Amino acid sequence: MTILEFQQKIYNFYEKNKRDFVWRKDITPYKVLVSEIMLQQTQTARVVHKFEEWMNIFPDMESLACASTHQVLSVWQGLGYNRRGLALHGIAKKIMNEFGGKLPNSVQTLQTFSGIGPNTAGSICAFAFNLPVVFIETNIRTIFLHEFFYGQKNISDKQLLPIIYNTLDQNNPREWYYALMDYGVFLKKEYQLNNKTSRHYCKQSKFVGSKRQVRGAIIRVLTKVGKTSQDELFELVRLELSHNQHDLFLVLSKLISEKIVHEIDGMLRL
Repeated sequence: MTILEFQQKIYNFYEKNKRDFVWRKDITPYKVLVSEIMLQQTQTARVVHKFEEWMNIFPDMESLACASTHQVLSVWQGLGYNRRGLALHGIAKKIMNEFGGKLPNSVQTLQTFSGIGPNTAGSICAFAFNLPVVFIETNIRTIFLHEFFYGQKNISDKQLLPIIYNTLDQNNPREWYYALMDYGVFLKKEYQLNNKTSRHYCKQSKFVGSKRQVRGAIIRVLTKVGKTSQDELFELVRLELSHNQHDLFLVLSKLISEKIVHEIDGMLRL
């Protein structure tokens, strides 16, 4: 398949099947930043409602930067991986303090922010600024494995990246990546693809019974009650979970060391 044939195939599909998301309308760098952080490891269907709620409460970079940790985590509830919400909060504060309130359009600069890796930095530059940068994520990986390495195994991203670069629509990278995302979602549903042929494939660990579940429960309780003692916190968490006190203590200690939870005069709060 030639580059032109591949591009035509993707755009033909996109023309008839493009998805409609609020962050693809009236595009601003802030909207893209929020949506890209929310979409990390989270299905689009879960993000749609939460994105709209977030934008109503934190409509711009300044309002987010001025928010409290408690406010941010309260709105973030339901998306999981609370570190991402905290990272987004930290990004907003750094942008306001060090970049005059403007999101940088450099992949290298964006990677200096906690919570933004090379692929998220690339996606932000492509979607927010329409820059022809190369990045890879699960849907893009699915397409190039299926179309260019069908039947092969143990394919690395290093093998995919040159092809992604060569097929990139240099004139309209934003729309091209939208088209790739939508085609990748279609392939996953149509052929039940899961990227097992990728060298980087890693099955997500079970959530129920995991420390991630405990972390989420602790933060959820503290979001609701504001502040409480350790004993009361553990009792409230046990109403939701079945973990023993040792597990709860270890997870709480980690949250305190990360400065997500604070202990003041024997009381715990976010």
